[in-house]
Amino acid sequence: MFRTLTVVMLAGAALSCLGACATGQGAAPVAAAPPAGPAEARAPAITPDPDASPYGLFLAGETARDQGHLSAAAAYLARAAAAEGQPAYLRADAFTATLQAGDVAGAAQLAAAAPDGPGAPLGLLVRGVEAMTEGKDKAAYAFFTSPDLSYPPRTAAQLLAPYAAAGANDDAHALARPALDIDPIAQFVADLDRAGLQERLGRRAEAEAGYKALLQSGDESGIITHDYGAFLERHGRAADAAALYKARLARSPDDDVAAAGLARAEKHGRAPPLSTLRQSAAESLLIPSAALMAQKQDVLALEYLRLALRLDPGNDEAWLLVGELLAPADVAGAREAYASIEPGSRSYVAARGKLAWTYQSAGDHDTALKLARATAAADPDSREAQGDLADLLRANDQYPESAAVLTRLIDAPGAKPDWRLYYLRATAYEEIGDPAKTQTDLAEAMKLNPDEPELLNFQGYFWIERGEHLKEALSMIQRAVAAEPQSGAIIDSLGWAYYRLGDYRNAVAKLEAAVTLDPGIAEVNDHLGDAYWRVGRKTEAAFQWRRVLSLDPDAKLKASVERKLGSPLGPDAPAVAPPATSTP
Repeated sequence: MFRTLTVVMLAGAALSCLGACATGQGAAPVAAAPPAGPAEARAPAITPDPDASPYGLFLAGETARDQGHLSAAAAYLARAAAAEGQPAYLRADAFTATLQAGDVAGAAQLAAAAPDGPGAPLGLLVRGVEAMTEGKDKAAYAFFTSPDLSYPPRTAAQLLAPYAAAGANDDAHALARPALDIDPIAQFVADLDRAGLQERLGRRAEAEAGYKALLQSGDESGIITHDYGAFLERHGRAADAAALYKARLARSPDDDVAAAGLARAEKHGRAPPLSTLRQSAAESLLIPSAALMAQKQDVLALEYLRLALRLDPGNDEAWLLVGELLAPADVAGAREAYASIEPGSRSYVAARGKLAWTYQSAGDHDTALKLARATAAADPDSREAQGDLADLLRANDQYPESAAVLTRLIDAPGAKPDWRLYYLRATAYEEIGDPAKTQTDLAEAMKLNPDEPELLNFQGYFWIERGEHLKEALSMIQRAVAAEPQSGAIIDSLGWAYYRLGDYRNAVAKLEAAVTLDPGIAEVNDHLGDAYWRVGRKTEAAFQWRRVLSLDPDAKLKASVERKLGSPLGPDAPAVAPPATSTP
């Protein structure tokens, strides 16, 4: 089975976390990543005495897990659970921590030692995956079909059971259609997998009928087209595959996988081979994992992804998703996940970009930029690599270089006009202090996407700050707020527009709403302080300005706030228009 994950929207769940998995081309090798980050990102939270009591080990394990140190948590809890006479919940904690840390074999051993303890259904799933990994497919099928399995692990087991049956030469159970109507995403995956198994077992007509039936319900993600097209290519029907890919590209011109398939089919190139049973089984867990991530069920998503990687350690999409899940807390684990993706993989550039951002977020800006520059230099034709570099340059206030990279992307031969590139370059030009180029790029972006809230907000705010086209600017920002009513940044722009128009009462109301939505943004608090001053609420104004200083403002804003706090005049910039009648 050949499957590349794209942005999937099934059963109303927008699985955008998979978007990067289908972008970028294979890259040449670049320098290896530096050792995983700051010491605080690597070291266990607690280092207990070697002779620590089970309770001490338990506390160390729970603290390590709370702080994102999953491997340390697993080690401590496993030692605690191994002590004589420990309660069942401790073994369950050790089991889940071991699984989440990626030691599926160890988790299977813990589950086998306490088959009736807490977490038993998940333990059956883990033991089934471990049996399948060891080539014991008949035993794996028994675990996956156990009557003791309950929801949610039961759903994953139903997806894996047909592959275990196929490995055990049990064609009847391999091709049986599981009923997963309670979970439409899982049912979609099961039906798609069934078509692949039918092909594998020589049932080509049934496989094609399955693909066609799935296509009748639509293919917003493109996954059905990708799998069906590969099926057609494998069976010498390049013309039919090309027609399928063309139809997909007519609807979704940015589908890189379909574009690559079309180029391959038209040249009668080598068709994508069928994946192994274990690789296909691992793939069956990816879409449900992404759905769980979209639903904020990150723990279960991580556990499923660890199982997928036990079945197929080379599944790059799974490594990307694991990195996404670990990055906020387990920085070292996230870096290990991203570094597991080899050069030449379709996901390599995305992984290098995400790896660079882990260093940026940790404050190691030099390493972040070094990685981004190396990736872009190694694969100069990768728009994704160049885009990552431009983003990191902007994040590090290197606006001229960021604008230069974006210019190369915009002017590249055959590049399609993209409003986002013009918008990003406009933000760089604005920081550089070139209003003419800023406005030129904003105008180009607005032509391409005139209703985009970010553009409306930026254009309106840009004019307001310059005292130009004030009524039109206010209207633009009002449209942006209507489209994004929960965006504190956009509501701040509306409040500031009222302020610059002299409507201080409405300015206060909107800026208070903006601070409520985004209390940690220094500029929003500064604006509210200025508005409070204008309506005579000077004590509250001073409070807001002092709060700005606690939010790590840039040097320019810090100097402005200190000047206002030290002067009896407060805001030193007068309104650009006389007070107007209050507007709702």
